[in-house]
Amino acid sequence: MTRVPVYAAEVTLSDGQRSASLGGVVVRNRRLVLLWLRRQALRLANGHGLLLAPEPVTPPTGDVRPVRFHGSDAPEELRHWATDGAHQDHAIRALEAGFPALFTVLDPAVGLSLTLAGWRGHPADH
Repeated sequence: MTRVPVYAAEVTLSDGQRSASLGGVVVRNRRLVLLWLRRQALRLANGHGLLLAPEPVTPPTGDVRPVRFHGSDAPEELRHWATDGAHQDHAIRALEAGFPALFTVLDPAVGLSLTLAGWRGHPADH
């Protein structure tokens, strides 16, 4: 039996010492990984200013929980990453070569970083 490649993606938030997953997905190909990451980047950027949910919630649509950014740089960087062809080409080439696709933005006002990650394999392989 031939195993079909599986890809995973996750969005994490870190303060440099601790990290928390905002959500993730397992899909059947690298293009779907990139599509999900782009959607999350735009959703997070466009939701700028929304408060983080007080309790962990799994959104019914498979989207990640919102994040409250304290500056406008992180949302603008997310929006640029999601809509710039060169960034998307780099991410898909990394996935095609078997490397993870990673993109991190910083919110220096509060010392948080948000990372979008996609890779080949299941979430436990990360």
